[in-house]
Amino acid sequence: MINLVATITLTRSLPVAATVLEYSAIMPTFPERGKRSHCGPHRSRLRYKLIDAINFTRFTNEQEMSDLQASLASVPVPGFDKTLGELRLLTAVTDDKVTVTLPIPGYLQTDGLTNAIHAAAGKEVSVEYCVDIKGKNAGGKVGLKVKNIIAVGSGKGGVGKSTVSATLACGLQSMGAKVGLMDADVYGPSIPHMLGVPAAQPEMKEVTGPDGNVYQRMQPVVANGMPVMSMGFLIQPDQAVIWRGPMLHKALQQFLQQTDWGELDYLIIDLPPGTGDVSLTLSQLLGLSGAVIVCTPQQVALLDALKAASMYKQVEIPLLGIVENMTGDLFGQGGAKLMADEIGVPLLAEVPANATIREKGDFGKIAELFLADNPARQPLLNMCESIAIQCAKEVMKGGGGPSLQIL
Repeated sequence: MINLVATITLTRSLPVAATVLEYSAIMPTFPERGKRSHCGPHRSRLRYKLIDAINFTRFTNEQEMSDLQASLASVPVPGFDKTLGELRLLTAVTDDKVTVTLPIPGYLQTDGLTNAIHAAAGKEVSVEYCVDIKGKNAGGKVGLKVKNIIAVGSGKGGVGKSTVSATLACGLQSMGAKVGLMDADVYGPSIPHMLGVPAAQPEMKEVTGPDGNVYQRMQPVVANGMPVMSMGFLIQPDQAVIWRGPMLHKALQQFLQQTDWGELDYLIIDLPPGTGDVSLTLSQLLGLSGAVIVCTPQQVALLDALKAASMYKQVEIPLLGIVENMTGDLFGQGGAKLMADEIGVPLLAEVPANATIREKGDFGKIAELFLADNPARQPLLNMCESIAIQCAKEVMKGGGGPSLQIL
């Protein structure tokens, strides 16, 4: 009896397979069925001890998996200021493989995240990344099938707002997202020229709506595979738009509600400079995911950018952050960072005053900025990633969707 108990005590620390083998080796020492023996009680104890050993081993495996999951859940995600667990990005965890579902396209920091996952796991595991772009019903009252609508504005003209809008749209598309670009700068539409389609015109097409009825819808111009809509497609290059507020409202409503945008991950809207009617109209019609303010480092541009930030706050549009454009020796550097700190929003990017960016815009080849050999590619990709991250953070915390109070 003493030997049997001692044997079972040793097997409690062994794997299940070892325990079963020990059990098989001991079993032949028991008497044949039907014969009385003093070993009977010890046989039942042995069976109990065996089951207990198997349960103990299973519990240990489950505990190890639970510990692994908890360790992985505590890994911080660069750029998001939260962990994998808090963001609920861990899709699947096995002993040798971890699947992470990212909420944005083209995440540039996977190497650092992978290293952190390996460190948390305490061993080499296979890390697989999937993408499920986070969004909300951003279509608002006009019924667009768009996950995220991002407005790009500025307090004054001439700071490169349209350039940032076009590069943001092309950059997100190069990362794998489905993107549309709407030029809401009705008085100075420059997007058609930047994308190389200044003479294009949208066509009308019959589309069956959700209610089964047939409607006439404008088909956006397609530039580099991206749907684009602009007042520049509807007027002559030298024709001025002289409209009051109600006409602007009607035109924007047509661009949104009567244009067949299809299903998009992002719709980028290039706003006119200032704090006028267009921003108010968009606040009424859409559930904007957020707005981006573009400025240059000069103090005079920063003063007007502060006014734009104040407007977004008043109409309850989430401010994703600030992009400092044309940063460098000529215009200075760091002014936008000071303003961002002052109003409590992120500095999304510092885009250098790069001649390549100007040239590609002038010649209608903005999309070429994201070719692998272009020197401007990396800072622009960093900008796109920062904006996508802030947009996802806003959506995941339930922000956006302003309800405008008429001022």
